[in-house]
Amino acid sequence: MKSWVVIGCGIIVAGCVSMAPVYHRPETSVAQTWPDGSPPPIAGAATSLPADRLGWRAYFTDPRIQQLIELALANNRDLRVTILNIETDRAQYQIQRAALFPTIDAVGSGTYERVPGSASPTTRYTNENTTSATVGFTSYELDFFGRIRSLKNKALEEYFATEQARLSSQLTLVGEVVSDYLTLAADGESLRLAEDTLISQRASYDLTKQMFGAGDATLLSLRQAESTVDSARVSVASYKTTVAQDYDALVLIVGTPIPTGIVTQTLPQLLSSLDELPADIPSVVLQRRPDVLESEHTLKADNANIGAARAAFFPTITLTGSAGSTSPALSGLFKAGTFVRSIEPQISLPIFDAGSNRASLRVANVQRDIDIAQYQRTIQSAFHDVADALAQRANIGEQLAGQRALVDADADSYRLSEALFRNGIDSYLDLLVSQQTLYAAQQSLIAVRLTRLQNLVTLYKVLGGGALENNAP
Repeated sequence: MKSWVVIGCGIIVAGCVSMAPVYHRPETSVAQTWPDGSPPPIAGAATSLPADRLGWRAYFTDPRIQQLIELALANNRDLRVTILNIETDRAQYQIQRAALFPTIDAVGSGTYERVPGSASPTTRYTNENTTSATVGFTSYELDFFGRIRSLKNKALEEYFATEQARLSSQLTLVGEVVSDYLTLAADGESLRLAEDTLISQRASYDLTKQMFGAGDATLLSLRQAESTVDSARVSVASYKTTVAQDYDALVLIVGTPIPTGIVTQTLPQLLSSLDELPADIPSVVLQRRPDVLESEHTLKADNANIGAARAAFFPTITLTGSAGSTSPALSGLFKAGTFVRSIEPQISLPIFDAGSNRASLRVANVQRDIDIAQYQRTIQSAFHDVADALAQRANIGEQLAGQRALVDADADSYRLSEALFRNGIDSYLDLLVSQQTLYAAQQSLIAVRLTRLQNLVTLYKVLGGGALENNAP
């Protein structure tokens, strides 16, 4: 019985010592405020939720966009692979965690042996029977120096890192779905603009043809009007191809056919469906981005790995033990006098390994240094992404207002040129220049609207939003 008490005490104290270094979050060389001069939030002020706590349903309020995101989260194959990787890492953690406990097995066995007379003391054939039933464990390592516990912590942090990788993939997926949808809507507007322009060009061509028949227009004007019709036809065909390709790209990222009627909105309608994010968010929010958290969990796994490498320099103590009953006959098992027990402690002390343990520790330390640099690089990249998005947002409003004013001015110029041409005052070339200028301005307005919407999506994504479905408490 005393031996089993010793085993129990050994199991209790196992793992009390950890050789892993204490984790400290690395310093990051980024500013504490955004480079656009955004002030930090005022304490107690009523501000909206930060992006990483604002669910995508609250930010992307358009029901069609929400439906597309739902379909993508359920059917996107890349996200599905990431989720399966999480399941793999969870199982690996459970396997490593199980090593902290002894594996107990129940074993029953029986032997029947007929001994010839030449090998028997009685010189006669004899039968020897043995039956046993035992419960025990084999090669259970007492984790005095925390090697197994460090490996368990390493597996746990790798699992956490994979979970953050899933959130990061989900964030990217949400952003890509919305971005592709916006691109499809913008190209759809451009197609409608090209079709409207084609109708207008054909009307101008018919007018010019009538004027040419009446002697009020030259053959050059007629040919110029004809060329504008052909050019508009080319634009329509080109945008039809682009819209079809945009739709195919959206179907690919969603991972399933898109229900009829979802892709019907235009950019002006979508413009009101995206909420503005506050600009006064401190740079500390970057430390909550999934990719940054993934990198930090990798660092913690490196720390645990160093602990396991350090523990390899110390003795390894393993126990093998069993208890049960043995009897010459099956009917005699578990009767008085048949109880047996055994315990086999073993200690292994590394003396010479040709530098293998030392090299393993060096590899673990170097890997941690590599991941520290990677963590700092991730923080810097995140700060750069947000700074660029804020810089664009600071000027996109003025750019959009200016482009709208330019479209209005070019539209007035086109109407005046058309009136002058109808009255025979200006040539068709002047009208053609006005048409082309207005068309280019309208196309640029669509592009600026798209840029503004893409900026809102990008800012939401780079601040860590998109991983949650609803607002976090």
